[in-house]
Amino acid sequence: MKTDFVTNGRRIYQQVVEKMLVLLDSGDYPPGVRLPSERELSQMFAVSRPSVREAIIALEVMGRVTVRTGSGVYVIEPVGIFTDSMDFSPFELTEARVLVEGETAALAATMITEAQLEDLRNAYRDMVRENEEGNLTSERADRKFHEVISRATNNRVLMSTIDKLWDIQKHSPDVQAVHKSVCKKDGQKRLAEHKAILQALENRDANAARRTMRLHFNRSLNALHDASEAKAVEVVRREVSERRKRFSIDRLGGASDL
Repeated sequence: MKTDFVTNGRRIYQQVVEKMLVLLDSGDYPPGVRLPSERELSQMFAVSRPSVREAIIALEVMGRVTVRTGSGVYVIEPVGIFTDSMDFSPFELTEARVLVEGETAALAATMITEAQLEDLRNAYRDMVRENEEGNLTSERADRKFHEVISRATNNRVLMSTIDKLWDIQKHSPDVQAVHKSVCKKDGQKRLAEHKAILQALENRDANAARRTMRLHFNRSLNALHDASEAKAVEVVRREVSERRKRFSIDRLGGASDL
């Protein structure tokens, strides 16, 4: 099998990584299996052997393969600190995204290519289209937007970390609920926030990129606080209601005897 690649501003090895992840996730190469040789992978993906080598390094950093000297490259079961997303509070997740993605945007502003900027514009246009179609809570174009920014850093650790943070969000009911409420509340505000990030990157302004990315998460943090406060008020109200029922004259025999 040979695959034709269109660069779209991405380095070849990154595209090989994406293709390999599809094969790994589909079960074509389950844990414990040895991958084809470097030469065979080079022929399979129609790329140079150095590109394959870089892709293997990236997969090893992601914890998807292990290289055994003299034996080959073996698929391993993905294990990491992000395995159980329920262990993380929505506040922890949002705080991490503020810090990590703010600095990622700042770094990307100094390195992003014209091709990647066009990818970013396309992702923004997809978000606009989703809004126009009334699909305000979709994460498809939103995630693509943030992934383009992470790729622009050429830092595989940042790319992997941000990808994992999105996966945690996807499986966190509290964060999902807040995300949907924020998006439904003001779709135009969400677009304006992403437009500001895009413009900062177009201007290659690291400080503005950091600031606009952090402001983007500010609404989510405020929504989390509001939701947490509302939930706490509801718990207290329910406890008071139950206490009224428990310690009432009617329950003790009725007020008619007084």
